[in-house]
Amino acid sequence: MALNYFDQFSPSEYLGIPLIIPALIFPHIIFLFQSPKWLTNRLLTLQQWYTMKATYNLFNPLKVKGHKWAALLIALLTYLILLNTLGLLPYTFTPTTQLSINLSLAVPLWLMTVILGMWYQPNPTLAHLLPQGTPTPLVPALVVIETISLCIRPLALGVRLTANLTAGHLLIQLISTASLTLASIMPGVALLTTLLLLFLTVLEIAVALIQAYVFVLLLTLYLEENI
Repeated sequence: MALNYFDQFSPSEYLGIPLIIPALIFPHIIFLFQSPKWLTNRLLTLQQWYTMKATYNLFNPLKVKGHKWAALLIALLTYLILLNTLGLLPYTFTPTTQLSINLSLAVPLWLMTVILGMWYQPNPTLAHLLPQGTPTPLVPALVVIETISLCIRPLALGVRLTANLTAGHLLIQLISTASLTLASIMPGVALLTTLLLLFLTVLEIAVALIQAYVFVLLLTLYLEENI
């Protein structure tokens, strides 16, 4: 039977239940909530430190109006990090390799920033569609171009996250298949390939964290533009 490397990105079912549903729910289960006790364990302390650092780095440049969105976007950052990293475990499914899932996250949040811009500062928001000093004959074309560039933002968010995670998963599967194939033929080369696989796995963990951060960072930049 021929091996199809893209089968890992096809959501499967078990007992009639799509496995993408527990994959989306599982991060909520393992995430530790704030303890009402004064003394907490090291894991909760690490979680609090991460939340404070992420909030400061993402929302420090924003005005006070944007701080009200901190809870939503930090929760999204944590959710994406858990989805991306849990998908690197064997025999798991990564929902963020699906463009539909990423677009369902990107489009509503991008639309939220556009609506906020139209609500708080309609004139500057509309002025972004036409750069100052544009010659009169180029006005219609530039308005169309700027509108397209504005509407393509959520697509860029979703495609960036999908492409990076998909490429990493494919590379891991290709190199692991090569290691297994070469183990009985050329053990020395198989050992080198296994070391490359370990390095790539560490790199893919970093990519999973960075892509989640970039996704939320771009949303905060869009929010900063519109408030």
